[in-house]
Amino acid sequence: MVFYENALAINDLDLEVHEGEIVAVLGSNSAGKTTLMNTISGLIVDMKKKEARRGGVRITLMGELAYREEDILHVKPSIRVKRGIVLSQERHPVFRDSDVLENLKIAGYLRKSTEVKERIEFIFSLFPILRYLRRRKAGLLSGGEQQMLAIGIALVAKPILLLMDEPLLGLSPLLQADLARAVVEIRRRGITVLLSEQFARPIMPILDRGYVIENGILVLSGTRDELMNNPEVKSAYMGM
Repeated sequence: MVFYENALAINDLDLEVHEGEIVAVLGSNSAGKTTLMNTISGLIVDMKKKEARRGGVRITLMGELAYREEDILHVKPSIRVKRGIVLSQERHPVFRDSDVLENLKIAGYLRKSTEVKERIEFIFSLFPILRYLRRRKAGLLSGGEQQMLAIGIALVAKPILLLMDEPLLGLSPLLQADLARAVVEIRRRGITVLLSEQFARPIMPILDRGYVIENGILVLSGTRDELMNNPEVKSAYMGM
């Protein structure tokens, strides 16, 4: 559970992700998707400490968050990254005054140079436009190009579990399709993917399973086919 003061943001939410899966958490705005991603990645731990220092919103964490049979609910986000849990945030901040290649190299500061080079080549194969734009300042990229770069930055950290918070937000249908194909290729590289989305239509065909949450509460779960054939899911999250 996650509380902001007396407001319950996540309530007894029970979900699991198996190694090698692509799993989605679906929900409308304010459903708790970003709070869930921040909790799994550990950002909520830093937020809790910062708010406590400045006398701001009181954040309370309760329950268990198991990763490879270890409870990591209160583990620092930096340690989680080292263990393979990496978050690509919605509108992830990039280093706007650095070029694309510099952004990717900065993200790999914890890795060996040979690993970083291999990862960058993988990212350029996923998003060929980034190779072409590798010397362009990140602040001059389009929204879609910045999203690709943000995902690339997360991939340089060599995730075992890649968290993607609303990666399709604001992208054109063509870029959404490209991103869905990239997620499949990321899984082929042995990376497990958990993503959150409000509009599920572009990513539904690539999912293994999904969860639907409302007000931080799990209301529905199922396989891809079960969700695609559910009239409520089709209406609310697929525009059908």
